[in-house]
Amino acid sequence: MDFNIFLLIGVIISIIVFFASFFKRWNVPLILIALAIGIIFGSDVTGIIYFDNTELTKQITDIALMFILFAGGYDTRFKDLKYVLKPALLLSSVGVVLTAVLCALLFSLIFKWDFLQSLLLAAIISSTDASAVFSILRKSNIDKETTSLAKLESATNDPMAIIFTTLIIQIILGNNFNTFTTILMFLWAFIGGIALGILIGFLGKIIIKKIKDLDAGYYHLFIIGLIFLSFSIAELCKANGLMAVFFTGLILGNTKLPYDNRISTFTDTLSFITNVMIYVLLGLLAFPSKFPDIWLYGVGLFLILTLVARPVTVFLLTSFSKLSIQKKTFISWNGIRGTVPIVLATYPIILGLDPAHRMFNIIFIAVILSVLVQGTTLNKMASLLKLSNKKRKHNFNSMELVTVHDTDVELIEIFIDEEIYSGECIIADLELPPNSTITMINRNDEVIAPSGQTKILPGDILYVLVEKENVDIVIDKLLSKFEKINY
Repeated sequence: MDFNIFLLIGVIISIIVFFASFFKRWNVPLILIALAIGIIFGSDVTGIIYFDNTELTKQITDIALMFILFAGGYDTRFKDLKYVLKPALLLSSVGVVLTAVLCALLFSLIFKWDFLQSLLLAAIISSTDASAVFSILRKSNIDKETTSLAKLESATNDPMAIIFTTLIIQIILGNNFNTFTTILMFLWAFIGGIALGILIGFLGKIIIKKIKDLDAGYYHLFIIGLIFLSFSIAELCKANGLMAVFFTGLILGNTKLPYDNRISTFTDTLSFITNVMIYVLLGLLAFPSKFPDIWLYGVGLFLILTLVARPVTVFLLTSFSKLSIQKKTFISWNGIRGTVPIVLATYPIILGLDPAHRMFNIIFIAVILSVLVQGTTLNKMASLLKLSNKKRKHNFNSMELVTVHDTDVELIEIFIDEEIYSGECIIADLELPPNSTITMINRNDEVIAPSGQTKILPGDILYVLVEKENVDIVIDKLLSKFEKINY
């Protein structure tokens, strides 16, 4: 066995964590750091790792995107989708085509490119990227309605980008195609992915109720299985698997599940790790030595897309909605490009339409600029537009219990998130395990010494002494006393 690859992986991960800590003060997205590390270790800079397998990259990114989109769906509340469902689906369908056409028109006029070639370039980069958007917004404190719109759009616009790119390629190759069949393919990929995701989500709910007495680890294992099932069943049915995964996560995330908080933490962790993996791979796939000849096209494409095509599309397609000017402006700026455009840029290479990788490198530069410029300024833009809320607390934190004796007792902090849970409960009704005690409640920064008749309310922070083996049970019993909003 060659252990050098494991050494390299360990070195790359350590460097990413170090630089993430260093650049955190400047709000540099982790995915940008991972991308830079991939480029540095790649063929053109240090030459430590030679990697140019676009097909393998696509397969790995598909797997990674499953976990990213499931986590995004799981963390999205139904109430946040109420006012954004229509504009999000409109942006992810008509919006993709309109963005590509506007971008192609300007690009061909400015750089004197053939319109069909410009349209192919624009179609490839026309969709916002779920991995980039979810990574940057996952821990943000931006208005929930706005982030829900951004997440839903990015999770559902890949089918149109893929189909539109394929359509342009077929036209360039001179192949015959049936417009009606193409429209039906898109509709099924779009609607079928949503329908199958919802169906599998509800089936998952039924199964979970049957296995409710198992330990938390089994639920984690089942969630992974459900993610793969959702994706593969949708793909076998010629629907969009990534969209199905998002809606499976959405259904389960709005369901009262055993170990709900632990599952949420688990899916967030999977999403975090796979995001890093994707961008390291994409960095390895880049060949910067080819950038000097085409950098101007990449910069031009980014500017046209970001400052003209995207804003015009967003404001036009959301003109009927109740979204404020501030939210429309933020959504326009949130059109971050990432994984999917780079993967789509491999299609012309595979089919012989981009033998010198010219189009691929233009897309790569535009994507890097998008993540660098838009990704690093997204939270600042939200603040300027007054869309930032107070920073939200995590549901569960473990605290260090200082003692000179060996002990199996742990002091934990549990937050009853008012954006997720409603209702109230009395401490005496909790039936906590033996040796479990709620020692203090923080309510609106006021300390309450609890008794058996003290009510626990959404927004409360509880400090609980509990034996380590009973942590999951205590969290589950506490959260089960509240109703999930819109459940």
